[in-house]
Amino acid sequence: MPEDSLVRAMALMRVFAGNLEVAAAFLMLRFGRVESAFRINAWLGIIGPATFLLVSSLGLAGMVGQIPPLKVVLLLGAVVLILISAEL
Repeated sequence: MPEDSLVRAMALMRVFAGNLEVAAAFLMLRFGRVESAFRINAWLGIIGPATFLLVSSLGLAGMVGQIPPLKVVLLLGAVVLILISAEL
């Protein structure tokens, strides 16, 4: 996949995730209840790390041929550590 396509895909995923966050905020305000806002926030807690993984995967796929294998392994390890620190 060409590099510009990967960058476009990564950016579009982030735009989609950002729009989802804004829509969720409006839903929280519309429902006006703590229980509903809590449920919406829980879904966002699942979607956020999934978006991070997808965007990171695309970025790594685009760099795989350009950087040494050791750095790819280190980057993958960094992604895993970020996810562990987020307590998935």
